[in-house]
Amino acid sequence: PSLLGMRGAPRALVLWAALGAAAHIGPAPDPQDWWSYKDNLQGNFVPGPPFWGLVNAAWSLCAVGKRQSPVDVELKRVLYDPFLPPLRLSTGGEKLRGTLYNTGRHVSFLPAPRPVVNVSGGPLLYSHRLSELRLLFGARDGAGSEHQINHQGFSAEVQLIHFNQELYGNLSAASRGPNGLAILSLFVNVAGSSNPFLSRLLNRDTITRISYKNDAYFLQDLSLELLFPESFGFITYQGSLSTPPCSETVTWILIDRPLNITSLQMHSLRLLSQNPPSQIFQSLSGNGRPLQPLAHRALRGNRDPRHPERRCRGPNYRLHVDGVPPGR
Repeated sequence: PSLLGMRGAPRALVLWAALGAAAHIGPAPDPQDWWSYKDNLQGNFVPGPPFWGLVNAAWSLCAVGKRQSPVDVELKRVLYDPFLPPLRLSTGGEKLRGTLYNTGRHVSFLPAPRPVVNVSGGPLLYSHRLSELRLLFGARDGAGSEHQINHQGFSAEVQLIHFNQELYGNLSAASRGPNGLAILSLFVNVAGSSNPFLSRLLNRDTITRISYKNDAYFLQDLSLELLFPESFGFITYQGSLSTPPCSETVTWILIDRPLNITSLQMHSLRLLSQNPPSQIFQSLSGNGRPLQPLAHRALRGNRDPRHPERRCRGPNYRLHVDGVPPGR
């Protein structure tokens, strides 16, 4: 029977049947890479989010973890913390360079080893090194971000993934230890204007170089500080990676002022394929994990929710960049 016909069956039973079917289709998949955002790819079963925690014992937190991400942030639950310092970005005064990559799941920017890009401040007790910039987006405007604010999604979400370089030697080790990871998220709307940093990534000459899975294109002379709004607040909570193994070692920092990209840039993103050119086209869009329960976790913010009308003014609401005055 098809998976659709087994919708009422327990997930473990559905998984068992699908695994049996997959065993007759072809070679066994790499267990560390056998996951997707959709349960069915080109007629083959590939574990989607409901199955991540069942197919690999190392991913069990995806199913049983209590501090999972993403979450829906209800602003009425955010605790105002006036002692949260501003966020700080360090690039050694150099421009960023690296590789834009279609992973088959995300648009990913992998920075070159030099310059080292660090973020600190906010809720972070240590300096964290940038490992990856990841872009998630939806098939329609207003949906595509992993996190939501007051039950409202955004067209896309940019995630800056960092590891604690003071305690750990690399991302993998940091993902398994306390205070290991920090992910900064910026939400994206579709509008008539475009964020200058994202424009470098999404202009036609660049984005068409990564149309298919495993396509890559080298970029340089990028100013990461241009990704951030001129002034903003942030909300932070303790959560997990939103991809397997769903490690619960992440301090999430959600920037509360959305960025913009144009409808043409968003359309270009939706034309990217999660498959190589030899296979049928399937859009990268819809590449986010469903919402997870917040439960009793604390949400903290550096803006007072009792006075939402107050604008973000002063140095606490700006990104502090090494060598650049806070006012820019």
